[in-house]
Amino acid sequence: MRRTAAALATVAVLLVAGCSSSGGEDDPTPGPSASDRNGRPDDRKVSGLRGMTLPSWNTDDYSRPQAETYLRQIAATGTKWVTFTPTWYQDRVTDSAMRTTGETASDDSLRHIIRLAHDAGLKTMVKPHVDLTKGGDRAEIKPKDRDAWFTAYGRFITHYAQLAADNGVEQFSVGTELAGTSRDGERWGRTIAAIREHYKGPLTYAANYDEYQKIPFWKDLDVIGIDAYWPLADKATTDAARLRDAWRPIVDELAAFSDRQHRKILFTEAGYVSQRGTTTAPYSWTVSKRDGEAEQAAAYEALFAAFDGKPWWAGVCWWMWDDWPDSGETAKRLAYTPHGKPAEKVLKKWWGG
Repeated sequence: MRRTAAALATVAVLLVAGCSSSGGEDDPTPGPSASDRNGRPDDRKVSGLRGMTLPSWNTDDYSRPQAETYLRQIAATGTKWVTFTPTWYQDRVTDSAMRTTGETASDDSLRHIIRLAHDAGLKTMVKPHVDLTKGGDRAEIKPKDRDAWFTAYGRFITHYAQLAADNGVEQFSVGTELAGTSRDGERWGRTIAAIREHYKGPLTYAANYDEYQKIPFWKDLDVIGIDAYWPLADKATTDAARLRDAWRPIVDELAAFSDRQHRKILFTEAGYVSQRGTTTAPYSWTVSKRDGEAEQAAAYEALFAAFDGKPWWAGVCWWMWDDWPDSGETAKRLAYTPHGKPAEKVLKKWWGG
């Protein structure tokens, strides 16, 4: 989710602070393989996620002085995982290549914040994004030359897979909300195989909530990732019980899908702005200009109540913690962050922070 490009992405089309557990809560390094000899994932490696995303919007965000403070604040909520989102860009949805820009986190800054996270007792997930510079959204990327695009994407994603391996990252996402390409099981299968040559820990893919059923390559991954921005209401509400009821058919749908795929489901993203009506369009940064902290907190409570204890649910990575100074396009009081709001108290209640 990038403010302009990715916020539009989720609106147009509409997943582990991380991400999933790799070998138990006290094991800081990925195991040699995420699957058993029958090809089924080891559930011990993809369970128990209590995560928060800390995205970057500039080259040096992850090396800023605030990085250590943010990680301490995140850990104080009871969060055990943190997700980082280095992002490359392409100009148009039809282009066949992506590149770094001044909004791409530098490799050194990414290494730095991974080290800080581990020092703070947090596990890490790297979830690389591709966004657009000239309008459109990543979910609509449909390159004219698919072979060229997948070749370029392979270079991009294996770069971060190797960085993740070299720095003890506990889980890795092979892609995020690329609905315009994600039905291509053959090319994605080859991409995932290339990633596994570099990175031996658990792998996921962060699918849009309306994309996940169309993915043909879940069998190649260890956990199903979903960016869980389902609308739950048709008008503003602070009634957590009502929102929990709205989750019920989705819970049933996901339980059946998990059973069919023989994989747990991780919410690679879930989140709510603190704006009036947030649960009517959780994917939107701009539902309204009116404060909605109580609605945000009710939405957090409802998600936890609906999914906690479900054996097929691997956990949630909330979108997102605070913006970096001078980079936010949405005022903190209206933004996705739960920091300093009633939703932070909900996090601490459920996660023991």
